[in-house]
Amino acid sequence: MGKIIHIKDRLSKSPPIDQEPCGPWEFRRAWWRTPYFIQMARPLAEKLDPAQDPPRSIPPHFTLTHGLASTIQAMYASRRDEIRMRQTYYLVGLTDCMINQVNPVLRTDLLRSMYKKVFAMKADFNIHWHGSMDQVLLPIEPRFYDESAYRSLIRLAPSLKALYRTIREGTDEMFDILAHEYVFFCPSVGG
Repeated sequence: MGKIIHIKDRLSKSPPIDQEPCGPWEFRRAWWRTPYFIQMARPLAEKLDPAQDPPRSIPPHFTLTHGLASTIQAMYASRRDEIRMRQTYYLVGLTDCMINQVNPVLRTDLLRSMYKKVFAMKADFNIHWHGSMDQVLLPIEPRFYDESAYRSLIRLAPSLKALYRTIREGTDEMFDILAHEYVFFCPSVGG
C-alpha cells in the first residue's frame, strides 16, 4: 500500500506564492509571463501590486539573458546558503576577469593557474555558462557601484595574489549591493 499524502498539510508549510524562503538575496515569483529572471531595483519592485494581473507595465528592470541567465540560475540554486552564494559570485568575478579584463599578470604563464582555479570551482559548484558570455557579472546601476573603478583596480593589480584579492573584495561588495538594492523575479508562465 502507498503512503497517504495529506495535501492540506503540505500546502500550509509551503512558502508564500510570491516570495522564496529566506536567503541573502530576495527572489520572488513573477506573476506575469516572463521566460527570464528579471532584476529590479527594490523601490520599483515594492510598487508592483501582485493583485494586479498582470501589471499594466513593468518598471525599468534588467532582463537576465545569455551569460547573465547562467549566472542568476547558479545564484538561485544556492539561494539558501550565503557562503556558497558568495563563493559562486567570486567564481563569476574570476570568469569575468578571464573573458573581459586586461591585466599584465594574465599575459604570463600565471594565466594557467587562474584557468585551473576557475575550472576546478566550476566543477565543484556544477556551474556552466551557455550562449554569449560577453557579460557574466550582474548589472548594477552606477549610483550604487562604480564598475569602472573596479575594472581599473583589476587592470592595475601587480600580482596574481593581488588580482584575486581585488576580485574577492569587488564581488563581495557587489554581492552586498545586489542583496540590499535589488529584487529578482523568477521566470514564470504567469497568470
